[in-house]
Amino acid sequence: MARPDWRGAGISFALGMVAASGQAPFAAWWLALPAFAAIVARVAGAADARQACRIGWVAGAGYFCAALNWIVQPFLVDAARYGWMAPFALLLMGFGLALFWAAAAYLAGRQAGRARRALGFALALTLAETARGWVLTGFPWALPGHIWIDTPVAQLAAYIGPNGLTLLTLGLAALPVAWAGRRRVLASGLAALLLGLSFGAGAWRLAQPEPESPGLRLRLVQPNAEQHLKWDPLQAERLFQLQLDYTAALPRPDLVIWPETALPYLYEAGGSAAQAIADAAKGVPVALGVQRLEGEAAYNSLVVIGDAGQPQAVYDKHHLVPFGEYLPLGEWAYRLFGLRAFAAQRGYGYSAGPGAAVLDLAGLGKVLPLICYEAVFPQDLRAAPTRPDWLLHITNDAWFGTWTGPFQHAAQARLRAVEQGLPLVRVANTGVTQIVDARGRVVAGLEFGIAAYLDADLTGPLPITPFARWGEGPLLLLLAGLALMVFRFRKQPPLDAPQHGA
Repeated sequence: MARPDWRGAGISFALGMVAASGQAPFAAWWLALPAFAAIVARVAGAADARQACRIGWVAGAGYFCAALNWIVQPFLVDAARYGWMAPFALLLMGFGLALFWAAAAYLAGRQAGRARRALGFALALTLAETARGWVLTGFPWALPGHIWIDTPVAQLAAYIGPNGLTLLTLGLAALPVAWAGRRRVLASGLAALLLGLSFGAGAWRLAQPEPESPGLRLRLVQPNAEQHLKWDPLQAERLFQLQLDYTAALPRPDLVIWPETALPYLYEAGGSAAQAIADAAKGVPVALGVQRLEGEAAYNSLVVIGDAGQPQAVYDKHHLVPFGEYLPLGEWAYRLFGLRAFAAQRGYGYSAGPGAAVLDLAGLGKVLPLICYEAVFPQDLRAAPTRPDWLLHITNDAWFGTWTGPFQHAAQARLRAVEQGLPLVRVANTGVTQIVDARGRVVAGLEFGIAAYLDADLTGPLPITPFARWGEGPLLLLLAGLALMVFRFRKQPPLDAPQHGA
């Protein structure tokens, strides 16, 4: 029986961690891209498909453990009770998501020759990362293509979407390591040319004229409620009054926006809390995140409050966080076994709203609301029944610390603006609170981790983008065509490259 290659596994894990440096807040694409190339080279040089699978799995685990380190933060809110779970959550998440990488590496390892393996891994991993955005309700966080969000290359997402950026990333990583000798020089030159063209095309798009502004003045309210204090009765009263004071401040904007679950009480239309908000706003609509009941079902919602505390519009979050906001299959557990404690419709956890919706706020335009987690799913925005004028993202990222999680979340929301060609307004409990234009640039924002409000003008929308119109269809056709060209299966593929351990 072969002994485990711990040295090789350590190298693969470390390369995965370096590749994660391309994610926010570091955005070190220049460091991540060579790390991806080294991972591709190790997969291409594996002795067989099983070893390639191990390399992909361990490298993916390093990548996800580094990129998703914020996953430990919710367990540290009540560290005495739940802190022991934090390392297990990180390792289970990291090695679990890495199974997508393992499957892609195994498929690549079945190919004959280094070039087919390297290019095959780039294609297979793009497909695997695309699937990650859909399987088991999806989790498209920290895609390889996200390393470009802070660069002009991100503008290509308006045409090819986030998974197209992943294909570009992995293609650039694979080309220089797929061949040897003169072919390597030529392939490296091609990769450099593609990279330069990507930067150039993005810079050209950023230099185009700005769309006309709708002339709306928005007030973004950031109360900075730390998660362990958010539901404390005394702190809840203080934070509610703070938001009322910010809402009442002069001069008056056209719309005031509070973050997700900003109301520390259950929402009731026309109730005392809603009336207090309307009194502070003095005729200005207030959009805020609330928790509300409808029968036995509870919803995580956005409500627009008008005069007399009455709702002008209501949106219920529909893409819920599994195990965080509801228990999967909970309704089946209730119907089959009578277990109410798993069923959201019986009041245990949140119930999902009917789907993506566009709220027509009259003089404020048509708004597509996104609550927290929903901003990481490009398909949810494309599911809207009509094209909005702007995107409104309310969130509470206090659960995820102050180091990486909130900044990765904000970066993905900015990419949604690029994909759709629409301005995005993001209001977060502790930050990141900002206004983003239709090309993904931050035009105004608040400092992270402070209690404050920001008055700023909404920017205008661009014409509908190719990605907003066609989605992933063209990319999937391209991947299918490339796969037919690259993938060939033999019982025992010959090797023409050095062998590496896991």
